[in-house]
Amino acid sequence: MSEPFSDIQQVEMAIKAAQRMVGQATMNMDEDQLKAATESLEQAKKQYADALAHATGVSDEFFEFSSELIERLDHQLTEAKD
Repeated sequence: MSEPFSDIQQVEMAIKAAQRMVGQATMNMDEDQLKAATESLEQAKKQYADALAHATGVSDEFFEFSSELIERLDHQLTEAKD
């Protein structure tokens, strides 16, 4: 049986999913896609916060990089909605 994904893998997958959805939504400017991208980004933020709260032995660089990605995606979505 395969092992469950670690917190770090969950964060990485959530951010990658949010990146794809935000990119697609901001290219098409479709209201439903923007809403789905927002929900995906919120999930990535939650996964990030959960991993940060339980971080043991994880480099600060990972969290710094992930935080920057999330901030960029958040900014991209905000700009598209305005």
